[in-house]
Amino acid sequence: MNEQRSFILDNDQHEGALYLVPTPIGNLQDMTFRAIEVLKQAHIIAAEDTRHSKKLCHKFEIDTPLLSYHEHNKREREDELVQRVKSGEMVALVSDAGMPAISDPGADLVHRFRQEQLRVIALPGANAAVTALVTSGLPTDNFTFIGFVDRHKKQRKVQLEKWVTTPSTLIFYEAPHRLKEMLSAVYEVMGNRRVVVCRELTKHYETIISGTMEQVRDYLNNTEIKGECVVVIEGASEEERAMAEEAPWWENMTLMSHIETYIEKDGDTSKDAIKKVAKDRQMPKREVYQAYHVEEKD
Repeated sequence: MNEQRSFILDNDQHEGALYLVPTPIGNLQDMTFRAIEVLKQAHIIAAEDTRHSKKLCHKFEIDTPLLSYHEHNKREREDELVQRVKSGEMVALVSDAGMPAISDPGADLVHRFRQEQLRVIALPGANAAVTALVTSGLPTDNFTFIGFVDRHKKQRKVQLEKWVTTPSTLIFYEAPHRLKEMLSAVYEVMGNRRVVVCRELTKHYETIISGTMEQVRDYLNNTEIKGECVVVIEGASEEERAMAEEAPWWENMTLMSHIETYIEKDGDTSKDAIKKVAKDRQMPKREVYQAYHVEEKD
């Protein structure tokens, strides 16, 4: 149990803190006055790509030293940043764009700081997911942020099947070179729902494409996609949820997806998952085993 009073310190507390500072997702004018001030006051800026962040700092005349913090060095950097804050320093964390710790290694750093009961202070600011959501025209009262799905076909399908009956609006991130394949997978699993694809948000070539899944997928098949994308998808309708409740949860899954769901969800070994699937489907265990290993080789 720990209570953080972000700006009211007891006598035995240091001034040290980790500040999560959002940076523009495209348009540099979206940088806030407070974000600039915090970056100037910080003792160090932990940045995903120091080359990228150096340009931002130059633009706003920020002279604070930069330290790389990314997926491949985050473990070794954690101890250093924790010690800096314990000694009373102000550490700012930035990602390449948008809010740190969203689909970003900064989430692990925040977790470590919470474990250490050190102050973590987040500034509001630019975020691609929320920006796409509010411009999509899809319901905003309830939404689920999923981020990136697996790039491999089988694992991606298993992931999508977990969200197929979710009633809230779904938000995904996707790289441009995988967008068409991802949308085809969504169409296969979730059907012809409404979808909005936002690319290059806040930039000169900002583009928002909306329609049914089939319309958008077919349109993009004849279009070159550039820039990071946010995909906003309509949640499951009452009819879809009712149909899912009547049928076994695995009815529309492939044999492979059924097995891998048990492996991922329950932590089963493939052997145990095969037993469960054979029981669910009332199939001989040998048939399930053979089908699984044949598809695995493919």
